[in-house]
Amino acid sequence: MKHADLTQKIIGCAMKVHGVLGNGFQEVIYQRALAIELSKADLAYARELDMVIYYDGIDLEARRVDFFIEDAIMVELKAIIQLEEVHLAQAMNYLEAYNIEIGLLINFGSKSLQFKRVHSNKMA
Repeated sequence: MKHADLTQKIIGCAMKVHGVLGNGFQEVIYQRALAIELSKADLAYARELDMVIYYDGIDLEARRVDFFIEDAIMVELKAIIQLEEVHLAQAMNYLEAYNIEIGLLINFGSKSLQFKRVHSNKMA
């Protein structure tokens, strides 16, 4: 599986954050804590990176990706009770719009950390 070691390392950082903070905080708190853990793990990242979405070659607007790690993995964070199909669809759309092959959808809002590895259908 491509980037398996990297995604496992990112998930490990998220598990540490969830283990310390638990659930119940706003997404931005988890985002800040995850940035600390990613730095401790020596992972290069950009946080809240503006990335432009194009339609038919026309710039629609920039959307922010929660994290772009090691120039390879997009990470979308949530702090909700339960991940739903719409969140997975959003993450997949971002991958395809940004031409990124692999991403992670991580939810800190449930009692146990939830995460999904997401693949772009265009790059399969």
